[in-house]
Amino acid sequence: MSSDRPEPTGKAGRYQRSAVGLIVSLVVTVVGVGGLLYFMGLFRPDFETKPEAVDYLETVESAQQAGLQVAYPPSLPKGWIATGVDVMVGDDPVFMIRMLTDEDRFVAVRLEDTSVGALLDAWVDQDTAVADGYDVPASVAHPVAREWDGYTDDGGDTAYAAEWQDQTVLVFGSAPAEDLHTIIDSLVTKKLG
Repeated sequence: MSSDRPEPTGKAGRYQRSAVGLIVSLVVTVVGVGGLLYFMGLFRPDFETKPEAVDYLETVESAQQAGLQVAYPPSLPKGWIATGVDVMVGDDPVFMIRMLTDEDRFVAVRLEDTSVGALLDAWVDQDTAVADGYDVPASVAHPVAREWDGYTDDGGDTAYAAEWQDQTVLVFGSAPAEDLHTIIDSLVTKKLG
């Protein structure tokens, strides 16, 4: 029986295999993949990630039910969101609400039984300077405190502190002082639920 197949000759396939050929094919592959990724990036929208808003009033109510005395804003200015609430119950209770303004500037309210200096060191800067304080207007019926001491740091953060119910209340952040004043003026202590 005879076969119509040619006998193997021991030669390489249809193309020459060499180190130069391998390098050229790798370069072409990398350039092709890079071009594809660049092209795909032209049509992809820029994604902005914004923190999710949390229902801070629900947490305020839970903290109050746990026996904490807290000061909080009953509502936030238009466009603001609460991004987090910290509550620690026990011998050294802590309550803190973190917010973002409509211009994505940070504001927080923290209540803790500790010194103003310790709170400033932990939450604002270890090198804060005394700044103009803030007096709550007479039109605000039941403020947490009428007089607030002011502080700033080199990074542009501002803080106001006052004593209330054997706790230090610190309102601070990167937002302009006027935004901090808005939160100070709105603070209430009424029981929810």
